[in-house]
Amino acid sequence: MLVRRGVQRLLTEMGAHVLPELSLATGRRADLVALTRQGDIWIIEIKSSIEDFRVDRKWPDYRLHSDRFFFATHPGVPQDIFPEECGFILSDGYGAEILRDAPEHRMAAATRKALMLRIARAGAARLLAAELAGVAVPALDGESE
Repeated sequence: MLVRRGVQRLLTEMGAHVLPELSLATGRRADLVALTRQGDIWIIEIKSSIEDFRVDRKWPDYRLHSDRFFFATHPGVPQDIFPEECGFILSDGYGAEILRDAPEHRMAAATRKALMLRIARAGAARLLAAELAGVAVPALDGESE
């Protein structure tokens, strides 16, 4: 949660909207999926230790479901273990910084459409659950209240 919180704050400051723990069509679950203002989809895979990175080899699958793919971690994990062909975000829980931008690899149109629908459905379901639980949900910019 420490890494996730900092990355979510960074992405929000950048104007992106973030969904944590989003299941993909492959059955894999992405730690964070961000929808940028430009409509790009980023997946951020959080790693909390060297061992967490070494045992997890599902990350190449995420590249097929994103326009950019990043790893994120905290200062206690060495940056040099993460592949150069992926973006890299360092988080301290209060904020985060992109230390290496992710290369762009555009998704296929059918994959993009399916993922956008998945993001919309998950976001709507989570919004409804929050409102039913009595959580105040702020309106988006330009959205009538």
